[in-house]
Amino acid sequence: MHLQPSATRLHDRLDAYIQLSRVNKPIGIYLLLWPTFWALWIAADGVPPLDILLIFTAGVVLTRAGGCVINDFADRKVDGHVKRTAARPLTSGRVSSREALVLFAVLMSLAFVLVLFTNSTTVKMSFGGLLLAFCYPFMKRYTHLPQVVLGAAFSWAIPMAFTALEADLVPNAWLLFLANLLWTVAYDTYYAMVDRDDDLRIGVKSTAILFGDADLLIIGLLQGLSLLCLVMVGNNLGLGPYYYAGLAAAAGFFIYQSWMARGRDRDACFRAFLNNHYAGLVIFVGLAADYSLVTGA
Repeated sequence: MHLQPSATRLHDRLDAYIQLSRVNKPIGIYLLLWPTFWALWIAADGVPPLDILLIFTAGVVLTRAGGCVINDFADRKVDGHVKRTAARPLTSGRVSSREALVLFAVLMSLAFVLVLFTNSTTVKMSFGGLLLAFCYPFMKRYTHLPQVVLGAAFSWAIPMAFTALEADLVPNAWLLFLANLLWTVAYDTYYAMVDRDDDLRIGVKSTAILFGDADLLIIGLLQGLSLLCLVMVGNNLGLGPYYYAGLAAAAGFFIYQSWMARGRDRDACFRAFLNNHYAGLVIFVGLAADYSLVTGA
């Protein structure tokens, strides 16, 4: 059955919005979700309340989608010069700049509505997350460290998880924040390595360009420091063998990523980036298992 022209246009428009917000590519959701779950489980000392779990899960999906939209808006004049991004909806003209800004506003407004169901401290903190999400895409014009800003944006849900559960922002909360920031810089450097040649040509900055030939070494150091922070968290909380088994599994994935990207081939670097989903997952599984099976939470 053939669609009517109006239905076809609607389908094309929805498809363009889906591609713009990247809800069809869940890797970014996973990379935001696992550290958020780490924080929720630790702040709750076990399984968090269902309402808070659902609020933060939906919030991750919405804020990640909004972040993708504002990223493409910021890059709309350069994406056409990058092989990986040349066909994005804003670059190809399928979505206008005004539509992108409206979509960003809608997504972030929905995320803010969710935060209103928590408490006043968390509501106030959400504005910091919004600022970071908005600023990150523009940082690559001014600094070789935009990945650090992305790391802060991707980690902001961690202190928010503690405040939402009315837990104190103790050193462990900030150790988790730092661990995730370091990990984000590491995996987003793999992502930036995919575009390094194009970025050098058009003048976009990144840690992949800053690190140069030392990229894999520095990524490994960042990953190691991230794991060290998580070991410190585990030691402070008295976590047991399942948690440390998760960290060991994550270390194995980090080693595998370095091996995959050893030739710095575009596709291999992208696969190394994608593999971080499993690193975050095994850390969460180990943490959740420790609380359920060792502490009996």
